[in-house]
Amino acid sequence: MDVRFETAASPSDAVDRLERLYEAAAQRLRDALKAYIEDGVSPDPKARAAGAFAYPELRVHYQTDGSPPPVSRAFGKFSEPGTYTAAITQPALYRDYLLEQLTLLDSQYPITIETGPSREEIAFSYVLDGSEDIDLDAAVPADLVRHFPYADLAGVDDAVPNGERSPVPGEPRPLGLFDAPRVDYSLQRLRHYTGAPYEDVQQFILFTNYHRYVDAFVAWAIRQLKEDNEYESLSAAGFVTVDANTPNPRAAVEGAPWRRFQMPAYHLKAPGGRGITLVNIGVGPSNAKTITDHLAVLRPQCWLMIGHCGGLRHSQRLGDYVLAHAYLRYDRVLDRDLPLEIPVPAIAEIQIALADAVRTVTGEKKDELKRRLRTGTVATYADRNWELRYAGEARRINQSRAIAVDMESATIAANGFRLRVPYGTLLCVSDKPLHGELKLPGAANLFYQRSVSEHLMAGIETIEILKRDDASALHSRKLRSFDEPPFR
Repeated sequence: MDVRFETAASPSDAVDRLERLYEAAAQRLRDALKAYIEDGVSPDPKARAAGAFAYPELRVHYQTDGSPPPVSRAFGKFSEPGTYTAAITQPALYRDYLLEQLTLLDSQYPITIETGPSREEIAFSYVLDGSEDIDLDAAVPADLVRHFPYADLAGVDDAVPNGERSPVPGEPRPLGLFDAPRVDYSLQRLRHYTGAPYEDVQQFILFTNYHRYVDAFVAWAIRQLKEDNEYESLSAAGFVTVDANTPNPRAAVEGAPWRRFQMPAYHLKAPGGRGITLVNIGVGPSNAKTITDHLAVLRPQCWLMIGHCGGLRHSQRLGDYVLAHAYLRYDRVLDRDLPLEIPVPAIAEIQIALADAVRTVTGEKKDELKRRLRTGTVATYADRNWELRYAGEARRINQSRAIAVDMESATIAANGFRLRVPYGTLLCVSDKPLHGELKLPGAANLFYQRSVSEHLMAGIETIEILKRDDASALHSRKLRSFDEPPFR
């Protein structure tokens, strides 16, 4: 037994020690950086070898004679007996998640939980947030890399979620989908792309591809801060936070430098992270993959796409809704990680919630709602000008029975499936490219005025329904394979 590891008396005891180990290692790393930059004192190699700058490691031992008992839930269960491990970063941020996962295992199986230093070191750039009294400009980057652990992306991959890492007999298995360096990499990317603290991301996420939705969300969120509900504050792109006591919250949010960020995010915060995050991902599958790659490490309850699409049927009208039941994947960005022949199933609970939300928000009766809300396949292209090849695309569109076309939805759904995050798509028809109804300036502005607020409210109502109906039911077994890490 490794003497550096301690057996935890309970899940909470384990998480407490993870927090202490992480904070101590991060502080030693900051102190060593300062000593090196100011006084030229290099870190002690022996101390590093002993784990001075190491992430803490969580180990769960499960031994049994025979196979594990069958457990019907999608996560919090073992596929095989053995030792399961994970290097953990930011345990305070992940405290609720870690407690939930460990408690599920502890209540179902005779397990032993241990904590200690891992063999993975924390990159020096991941412990700096600008508030430290460390003059990095006085250091030569090459010298820092020579003396301190750095973000070596050669060792960061998605082999576990992609199903590319087979268990080695006698070796520990992974506890979760992502290890600590992959998580830290994504947390830093989230700060960079969204212009808001990654700590403020909420468990329920909306994606859109037009800034008009941001304007509507901010206006609605600010109203919520004045109401008697669970929402406490709004964290906005540009690193601005407003609450019910902010004198002019709209001006503070709009005046923030959100334009500096590629995919600005807005987080309406509630206790336990049960608020709503809206991210304007812009246009295209590359952005859609980028942001979902990184948000997945926070293990959200779900993400939903609420954007615009082109209607492909003559009977559709501008402002109609499309509820995606399937996806035609012409986005290409995920082909190496999730082959095209892999089906991306709809998540029933989300589909029902989306349909119910449209019914509630529009107030339309069954027959009228059926005319306005179409369900079917959405074709997602990487090329915005796919119409210029329509003669070559018509056959595949007809064969797929696609009812709408966009540039993000299949990517978001496929990455949700790949990374085990429940997903859904509710689009609004903004033009009909095959029927001569294009988004010309005058008509487009009128369409936006009428549709954006209602569409956004349908997305928000969907989240409210899912929260009321117990979001844990979203994590369907169809998202997980026969040999999965125990953690969600």
